[in-house]
Amino acid sequence: MSELRSASDADAIEALRREIAEAFDEELELEIEEERLARLVPPREDAAPGLDRKLYFRELLRLQHELVRLQDWVHTNKLKVVVLFEGRDSAGKGGVIKRITQRLNPRVCRVAALPAPSERERGQWYFQRYVSHLPTGGEIVLFDRSWYNRAGVERVMGFCSEADVEEFFRSVPEFERMLVRSGIILVKYWFSITDAEQAHRFEMRIRDPLKQWKLSPMDVESRRRWESYTRAKEDMLARTHIPEAPWWVVDAVDKPRARLNCISHLLELVPYGTVERPPVHLPERVRNPDYVRGPIPAEMYVPARY
Repeated sequence: MSELRSASDADAIEALRREIAEAFDEELELEIEEERLARLVPPREDAAPGLDRKLYFRELLRLQHELVRLQDWVHTNKLKVVVLFEGRDSAGKGGVIKRITQRLNPRVCRVAALPAPSERERGQWYFQRYVSHLPTGGEIVLFDRSWYNRAGVERVMGFCSEADVEEFFRSVPEFERMLVRSGIILVKYWFSITDAEQAHRFEMRIRDPLKQWKLSPMDVESRRRWESYTRAKEDMLARTHIPEAPWWVVDAVDKPRARLNCISHLLELVPYGTVERPPVHLPERVRNPDYVRGPIPAEMYVPARY
């Protein structure tokens, strides 16, 4: 009997090991992806030495464990957290958001990435379509671009008038103060990259058939208007950096470092603790002697090609 129990325990441990290894597959895939891109487009000669991969993965997993604790704290204490991710095209916002949400519950932490406004939305109060995506108690919402589109892409590309921009700058501080007064924890990140780094990342997208879809006509035009975007960014940061909702600038030239720095900073900004949970005990499975599992027709199975 003890031998059977030992064999059963060994099988359970092996199954757990395989499950943990599968959970790391995505990060391994991303590492292979970066090596593939390096063959397509050699690294910039002036690029700083990269972060040690083992250190990066170790720290990322540690921070993701802390994010799970933060998620539990937010959900249990009915907190409302909003994080804005802004920056130039290809600045790395999506990569950070992906690492934050990777191991979290999508019912607690969700991403709001709004498309271009519809005709009806263009006739609404500017902030109206963003308000519907704000969190209720116990939720975290990550905005992949936000209401600051008006101060950036809309302004530079001429999708709004200068009068619209001035009204935005008058309204947004009061709008954000209202959010904070309502109990929302509001965090604003700007991801900063250099001219040379953006050019390098765009070149990678051009050469990579798996990422060419990321390079939109708007992205191409943004390269030509680099200086216009810079002036718009400087104006935006100067006029919307308020005590209740300050801007935090992430040096995003080195993607792995940017991810770790941003996540660790976010964890410092939102106080959280450990949520004590009662131990979970699985009940015995109910077995009915009169139930017989029916066969599944072979043609219903997905072909086992691998």
